[in-house]
Amino acid sequence: MKEGVNSIKKKRGEKFSFSTAVLSWFDRHGRKDLPWQQSVTAYRVYVSEIMLQQTQVSTVIPYFHRFMEVFPDVNCLAAAPLDHVLHLWTGLGYYARARNLHKTAQLIAAQYRGFFPSSSEQLQSLPGVGRSTAGAICAIAFNQAEPILDGNVKRVLSRFYGVSDWPGNKKIEEKLWTYAKACLPLFRCRDYTQAMMDLGALLCTRTQPHCEGCPLKLSCLAFQSGEPARFPGTKPKKTLPVRQVNLLVIENEKGEILLQQRPSMGIWGGLWSLPECEENDLVMWCQKKFNLAIKQAKELSVFRHTFSHFHLDIKPIRAKVSSQALCVMEDQGLIWYDANAPQSVGLPKPICRILKMIEG
Repeated sequence: MKEGVNSIKKKRGEKFSFSTAVLSWFDRHGRKDLPWQQSVTAYRVYVSEIMLQQTQVSTVIPYFHRFMEVFPDVNCLAAAPLDHVLHLWTGLGYYARARNLHKTAQLIAAQYRGFFPSSSEQLQSLPGVGRSTAGAICAIAFNQAEPILDGNVKRVLSRFYGVSDWPGNKKIEEKLWTYAKACLPLFRCRDYTQAMMDLGALLCTRTQPHCEGCPLKLSCLAFQSGEPARFPGTKPKKTLPVRQVNLLVIENEKGEILLQQRPSMGIWGGLWSLPECEENDLVMWCQKKFNLAIKQAKELSVFRHTFSHFHLDIKPIRAKVSSQALCVMEDQGLIWYDANAPQSVGLPKPICRILKMIEG
């Protein structure tokens, strides 16, 4: 792999400096007003990097602001109930990130006295922190020369070095890590890391890349090919399986909705959802399961929610009960939820959608 990097350098001439070109572009065009770029701390960088995993910057910004208002430092986050953390994460998706965020905060508070470690190896020992996230924290929070390899950087490097294979392939990913390390500057590592992410997000986009404004175009093999969008290769397509589920919208006489907390592991782990019913006899099932008498039930519109590995077709069934016979307790994993005065609990996005269906 190193021979590949060296041969490319010789082919293009030693005078070309990848990092210098990227930093010069960043000084003129890079983003410098993102909220996590202000008052930089390892904690703020860490939270932003976890939120930005598989999520666009525009989506993350309002969540980051709210999160920092409630949890301004790692000790505040460590002391918070998980339900409160999940509540602020509602709608951002991939909820394992929020659970790992909470676990990590508790580890930092307990084992590191509230200070984030500054080595990539130590950071990678934290829940949910991989090599690229650790590298970003090292570079942005501590200005260290550590490479990153998020989706944007993979795309930039794949095009520059003419890698036409899918970067998710293990061998290809290792090659890209070699390139990422070879391109690192000796100084301004924080700016360079942000510059690489910006270059991928603003110019070297997945489709229709804006090569005319790219500082790397004259040495970029994908640009020289005349088909830059062909690089890198795409993930092999596979047909996602489809599952079905009935979700019960059980409503008491006060208009409150019965929610049930899901197991900590698995889909929507730790979040509050609507009860699932696999049986056809809804009346008997509710009587047996919750000691509730259904007086009327109505099926709502079926809709599909797609996870990374399957489609879920959801059929909500609205059921009104004649009396609140069930005395629910949070320690039993059940609550009556008032949408007009909502509790601070985490709700999956599809559950929020169903609750909006029945408003009014």
